Amino acid sequence: MKKIIPHIYLHNCKEALQYYQQVFGGELKNVETSDGKEMFKGHEGKYIHAELHINESCVLYFADVFSPVTKGNNIWLTLDLESEDEINSIFTTLAKDGQVKMELQDTFWNSKYGVVIDKFGVVWELNYAK
Repeated sequence: MKKIIPHIYLHNCKEALQYYQQVFGGELKNVETSDGKEMFKGHEGKYIHAELHINESCVLYFADVFSPVTKGNNIWLTLDLESEDEINSIFTTLAKDGQVKMELQDTFWNSKYGVVIDKFGVVWELNYAK
């Protein structure tokens, strides 16, 4: 495993990013909007990914959420994994007693990606960049 990254999902992501940048400092990077992506039609202008790099070792991921936010489900942990074997193993293990939110699949950002809610209710995003 390369690193674990908090991924915060909320409404008004752009506004939240401006606020958190004022609080923590840092630089916004890799901001990607839903514009022009068929799977996000109807959500134009929303952020599907943005990063606040506070320093070299502290990075927060953010995205707009397109459904109601329930307290406790808006912060996910993203695992940046090192191999296809590692992502397959961790996904299978977490899914065994948990719930698959998104099956492992190849993505438009050239990664293998999946989402699992473990048996304790923790949401894990698994990502392996190819």
